Amino acid sequence: MKEYTSKNIINVAIVGHASCGKTCLSESISMVVGNINKSGSIQNGTTISDYRKQEIDIQHSISMSMLNLEFLDKKINLIDTPGYLDFVGEMKSALRVVDNAAIVLNASEGIEVGTELAWEFSEEYNNSKYFIINMCNKDLSKFEEIVEKLKERFGRNVFPVMFPINEGDGFNKIGDVLKKEVLEFDASGNFSAKPADDMSDKLSSSYNELIEMVAESDESLLELFFEKGELSEEELRGGLNRAIKEGLIPVFCSAGENNIGTKRIVEFISKYGTSAFEKNNEISVKDSSGEDTKIKSSDSEMSALVFKTLSEEHVGELSFFRVYSGSLKSGDDISNVTRNLNEKSRQLYFMNGKNRKDAGSIIAGDIGAALKLKGTHSGDTLSSPKRKIVLNPISFPTHNVNYSIIPESRGEEDKMALGLSTCHEEDPTFVYGFDTETKETIINGQGELHIELILNKIKDRFGVGLIKSKPKVPFRETITAKSEAKYRHKKQSGGAGQFAEVWLRINPVERGAGIDFTNSLVGQNVDRGFVPSVEKGIVAMCEDGIVAGCKVVDIKIDFYDGKMHPVDSNDMAFQIAGKHAFSDAFKNARPIILEPIFKIKVKVPEDAMGDVMGDISQRRGKVSGMGSEGSFQVINAEVPLANLHDYATSLKSISSGRAMFSKKFSHYEDMPHIEAEKIKKEYDEARASGE
Repeated sequence: MKEYTSKNIINVAIVGHASCGKTCLSESISMVVGNINKSGSIQNGTTISDYRKQEIDIQHSISMSMLNLEFLDKKINLIDTPGYLDFVGEMKSALRVVDNAAIVLNASEGIEVGTELAWEFSEEYNNSKYFIINMCNKDLSKFEEIVEKLKERFGRNVFPVMFPINEGDGFNKIGDVLKKEVLEFDASGNFSAKPADDMSDKLSSSYNELIEMVAESDESLLELFFEKGELSEEELRGGLNRAIKEGLIPVFCSAGENNIGTKRIVEFISKYGTSAFEKNNEISVKDSSGEDTKIKSSDSEMSALVFKTLSEEHVGELSFFRVYSGSLKSGDDISNVTRNLNEKSRQLYFMNGKNRKDAGSIIAGDIGAALKLKGTHSGDTLSSPKRKIVLNPISFPTHNVNYSIIPESRGEEDKMALGLSTCHEEDPTFVYGFDTETKETIINGQGELHIELILNKIKDRFGVGLIKSKPKVPFRETITAKSEAKYRHKKQSGGAGQFAEVWLRINPVERGAGIDFTNSLVGQNVDRGFVPSVEKGIVAMCEDGIVAGCKVVDIKIDFYDGKMHPVDSNDMAFQIAGKHAFSDAFKNARPIILEPIFKIKVKVPEDAMGDVMGDISQRRGKVSGMGSEGSFQVINAEVPLANLHDYATSLKSISSGRAMFSKKFSHYEDMPHIEAEKIKKEYDEARASGE
């Protein structure tokens, strides 16, 4: 591979909803630029992108893949990403480090929820954007209709620079607005110009409209156009490049599986796309002391962001990164600023699917992979030891599903912990932790498939099978009335006895106030040294629960009197008396169960609105507002956590995979009496059976 400068490096992520043909499109691009000799197929498991066993088995991308291309004196780093919402973190990681987002749509389906996500993330990272309406060879293809909807949703800067002429079965002709020609494609992806004939008026009017849009970024072009009557592609290059950076969104058409349109698309992006130098020229970062500063790609000191870590079979651990300033060479000493540790770059590679090519150095703007950076993980900043800076990390989406897990066999807790930790470091959208309220290890992910693949990975790599189950809900207990109780603990069985008497008053307090333990003892009935003992017993009861085994909250407790014995009173006796007095007072204070309520935001196609609303209602949800975002309806609701466990799966089924949701903890509120009684009954039955 020849050496390139940052100005000649184009970084592109292929993103979009599942099943819009991203992998086929990437495969076609690889073939038409000569990166591979023959296109593989998803069905046969022979594509350069989907090479992992799990991807071949399910015929879906589950991880991003790097493709390394050379075309028209440009180096193109193409990242093919999954569209399945379970792996949305892969899309977001890729968009964080590229300069151009090619958002692919299915020509039969149009704007889908994955399209919306790709747009949202691309906006967040200020990527130059392109829409590729793929699968125009299908019978239900509707290019013009989709273009209009794209304009309605994303603005007037959406502009088709290509359009299909014989859309549907047999599609192989495209109207090219820039060339003002009809392009006819053969099976190998090459094209030849044909007379425009009855397309000439449409091409000319579209061309004039494009010139006007480009001229908004460069008025000198408009003057040149009026002077000459037309502009060559070379004359348009600078203005079109600038217009795309400032918000013009070209729309292309293609049929990736048949290599139709792909060569012209990659040619267009090579000529007019945003280079690594343009996006990378000045970046806001934080220095090692946390102060805002800026770096430039021309800076001599190296800085890079790791956006993906994974363990490849027969290779080992690979860290994928983009260099933002300076250059990284094999053998360099580097600092992992995020984790405050030192690393050494041993072997550096340019990746092309599973194939790798040695790289002596990787310059600013380029993307590569490093082998065996043991302490480095996704989201970490690497820098020269001389200038430690922190690049903005990747903000990953919150999880949608969770499970409680235990190892299949006792004694494998350490293996489980290592597997969970490793999988989180490789995939930050997989999160785990120990819930101190429910005493469970909880794993969180983006969907059922995401969780299943993680558990399979842990079993294969770490030799420990994990059993997943529905997690307990962290209900809480509190009171609604004042109460008081006295309890005498007396035990005599030879030798030293135990004696303590505790008198308590309890009152409900506002939500979130917690447990407020006080004493108002007077006189000498109780030695003040036993006050901490009573508090300790009560705190233990608050942790274990009284009527339903849930954490007790929001109560004021006053230890106001009691009795002691000069010989038999001790710490344990007062702990026991405090527990029983508190339990008796609590049961007489009209106790209730509190349940966690989550806010959810559901984005759904209009034709599925009724079913989604009905499902929310069945989950005891309360709709708090509705709106619209483009062609999608948005429902905001509050739903008890107890009824959200399977929501991701249910929503996928109700909407045929066309909806998405996010959730966020809101508050605790009183549980309806009937539901609360069920929780109490389950607790009593569990205690009776000795569980």
